[in-house]
Amino acid sequence: MKGMMIAALLAGSAITSAHAQTGAGRYEKVDGGIAVTPAGGPSARVTLTVHGDGIIHVIAAPRTSLGGVQAESLMVPQAPAAGAFTVREAGGHVILAAARTTADVDLATGRVRFTDAQGRETLAEADAASFATNLVDGRQYVTASQQFNRGTDEGFYGLGQHQNAQMDYNGEDVELAQHNMDIAVPFVVSTKNYGLLWDNDGITRFGNPAPYTLVGQGGGGTLRVTSGGKPGFTARYYLGGKLAVTQQEATINYQYIRDQAKWPAAAKAQTTAATGGQNTAGNAVQTQKVVWTGRVTPDKDGVHKFQLYGSSYFRVFADGREVLNRWRQNWNPWYHNFDLPMTKGKAVDLRVEWEPNAGYIALLHNDPLPEADRHSLWMTSEVARAVNYWYVPGRDMDDVIAGYRQLTGKAGMMPKWAYGFWQSRQRYNTQDEVVGVVERYRALNIPIDNVVQDWFYWPEDAWGSHDFEKSRFPDPKGMVDRLHDLHARFMISVWPKFYPTTENYKELAAKGLTYQGNLKMGNRDWVGKGYANTDYDPYSAQARQIFWRQVRDKLGTIGTDAWWLDASEPDIHSNLSIEERLAVMGPTARGPAAEYFNSFPLVHATGVYDGWRKFKPDVRPFILTRSGFGGLQRTGSAVWSGDVASRWYDLRAQISAGVNVSLSGIPNWTHDIGGFALEDRFSTKTPTAADLDEWRELNLRWFQFGAFTPLFRSHGEAPYREIYEIAPEGSPMRASMVWYDQLRYRLMPYIYTVAADTFNKDGSIMRGLVMDWPEDRTARQVDDQYLFGDAFLVAPVTEHKARTRSVYLPGNGLWYDFATAQAYRGGGRVSVAAPYERMPLFVRAGAIVPMGPVTQYIDQQPGAPLTITVYTGADGRFSLYEDDGTSEQYRTGAWARMPIRYDEATGSVTLGAREGKGWKGMPATRTIRVKWVSPGRPVTDDNGFDAEVTYSGAEMVVPRSRG
Repeated sequence: MKGMMIAALLAGSAITSAHAQTGAGRYEKVDGGIAVTPAGGPSARVTLTVHGDGIIHVIAAPRTSLGGVQAESLMVPQAPAAGAFTVREAGGHVILAAARTTADVDLATGRVRFTDAQGRETLAEADAASFATNLVDGRQYVTASQQFNRGTDEGFYGLGQHQNAQMDYNGEDVELAQHNMDIAVPFVVSTKNYGLLWDNDGITRFGNPAPYTLVGQGGGGTLRVTSGGKPGFTARYYLGGKLAVTQQEATINYQYIRDQAKWPAAAKAQTTAATGGQNTAGNAVQTQKVVWTGRVTPDKDGVHKFQLYGSSYFRVFADGREVLNRWRQNWNPWYHNFDLPMTKGKAVDLRVEWEPNAGYIALLHNDPLPEADRHSLWMTSEVARAVNYWYVPGRDMDDVIAGYRQLTGKAGMMPKWAYGFWQSRQRYNTQDEVVGVVERYRALNIPIDNVVQDWFYWPEDAWGSHDFEKSRFPDPKGMVDRLHDLHARFMISVWPKFYPTTENYKELAAKGLTYQGNLKMGNRDWVGKGYANTDYDPYSAQARQIFWRQVRDKLGTIGTDAWWLDASEPDIHSNLSIEERLAVMGPTARGPAAEYFNSFPLVHATGVYDGWRKFKPDVRPFILTRSGFGGLQRTGSAVWSGDVASRWYDLRAQISAGVNVSLSGIPNWTHDIGGFALEDRFSTKTPTAADLDEWRELNLRWFQFGAFTPLFRSHGEAPYREIYEIAPEGSPMRASMVWYDQLRYRLMPYIYTVAADTFNKDGSIMRGLVMDWPEDRTARQVDDQYLFGDAFLVAPVTEHKARTRSVYLPGNGLWYDFATAQAYRGGGRVSVAAPYERMPLFVRAGAIVPMGPVTQYIDQQPGAPLTITVYTGADGRFSLYEDDGTSEQYRTGAWARMPIRYDEATGSVTLGAREGKGWKGMPATRTIRVKWVSPGRPVTDDNGFDAEVTYSGAEMVVPRSRG
């Protein structure tokens, strides 16, 4: 069915041809804009409305009985007020002109194009919208597709978080469908300084509108597979090192749980129940291997795109050359992309090797698109009511994100302690373990602010009760009180999941507020003997209120500071097909699950956020959620990258994942330092010396990277990740981890200002190089570096045993090596040292970086001296922000700023007059120290300085010391 709908779209859609009209199109003015009735084409009506200073909302309604009636937007619940505009008609077009944007609509076809204030075309529909009829749960919808900017060379960013180490999405295919490690946000930011918010909550594809299909299956692909003169692959199954089965298979397809039934009986391994992860399949106790071989012949020239969906160990060879080599935990498979240039009629020998361990695998493919189509902005949603998008103009990419937040909501400020160090584990089993972690950090004088209780603190058979198991957690409130006495904060894991035996489930179910599909299927989870379970329906306002009340009464009242919303995709039962996922996560209170597939994490977080604001109206909320959606930033939420593997490739993939989350308007992002899931060589077996060394180096490099991401959080499965557990006392690893932890706290005045600017200036913390150098083709493509605020360029080390790395320094100004203050001229690559203990880190000339002392927790010394570090070589500005760190009073002006200017010509630093009305307890005066960094004169670990003054709020000039 899906293939038929896409075929209709690509062919021009039956809706288009059946309803073509003759005569001239027309338009009329409507509230806030215009409505066009095209003379022909697939759209019955194209409506454009103007919001704010140039944001334009476009809805192209299909010629069906659906009529383009739109549900209330979840991403844009309250659009900005209507903006000023003018309308004129010229040459068969209607032209709507607003501040910063002009939209031109072809009256014949309904096609829309946009130009900026200088008249330059930025976004243009390549053709009119495409629609194919679609019936979902007895309701009529359309599959909707719209292509823009055919043949463009611009860069595309955003789209949420994805795990294929892709920074610029031009030429790539991305499916937006929530998953453990993949976050769907249908917002694209362009180097042409506009953004496009595709207002659809369902599964959406960026790039090729056709879905990937199994190699050998046909449909969306045109590959012919043969082996030994027969159709299909030759599959060889090995068990215990011996060949068990040889058979011919049309496709490689063990993608989902139900597909496991196809496994040949003679090759089945015995399994044991898993003790970690969301693993319902268990682990194999016999070694297994499967090898597929086949000759793959295309009927099209070009770059063919492949995806290996897999878990456990797998490798792919094309004509004997290895093109893919990965490992992923067996219960958490995902897509891994590779491209093959192929010639029509010329076969490629394909070989896929897999060690299953009760895992999953499938090989998928999509045909080449014409180059002009491949390099375009193309959005396709399977379940839609219309083509529905928002055009967001901007002066630059930062301004585009600000416009996006005008639409979807401001990013509220996080509590200051959220930017300190987080220690987590899967999992702490007792309250003594939880408290003991913080006590140990304090005893070792290693800074920490937050400790996390992961899942399964409840009785085994009581998931969703929010009760602590009394033998392990006899006094939860006393535990939290003790943590607060130690100046630490407590976050706890809360799932949307319930066992039907709990009273909380019964209350929700009695009102029809739980999903029933998983229960009807008889699916059981991975705990103990396996328990029936399901999720509540957060699309119901009543359900959200009940869910929060249940959480508040059991967990909020003990003093919990932060909420960890795990499995918020939702992941009701892992490794189900999309069709089965839809069956277990709906129908929702708003309509079919297929229409709202991606928005569950938004409404779920909204309920907790709204509940917290009523419960503690003057305390900033903090929510960490595994999944997100457009608008999540308005809910006091951060996201993390899910249960990624502890592998070097996954470390590298987190860089582009985090940058693109930020470019999706969500400023607060984190990841499991060290990766969540481990290979047996690191965990369940006694590691060899070489494996232990690699494990420690991987964790150290990930920790160094983590210190320069928005949230600094260590988490994962055993072995334990606490600094004192993973790094031997007296080792270079221990010294490096402690140094980076301390540096994070020294940099807190800078970090907290950058974080505050996500609210005050709609800024970003983790920034792609492209944001400052959009015209630099190299900067657009760099996928292993980023900016941390405006000052720092971060170059994580993502290769085992690497002790140097190539770093691209953009621009034409000076860059300082943070460790040595060696200066480099921008505009090219340099090879720099990357010793085991340090990660390459650069600061641009003109940067002003305020620093404080090493503390054991945030605001341990609230009035401590500040060191203003100035990187000479260019003029610089910075506006230091401070407030009480925890309350909501920043919204009403309870803050202070100290503007700082550096004049390269004179060398002087000006501390400007204090701004803002301040906050209760604000120090009236402050000792300010200034350090001028010049080539060869770096920052020192003790925050050495060149000048010292007392600042009382009045402007003062600090001349440069020439000593």
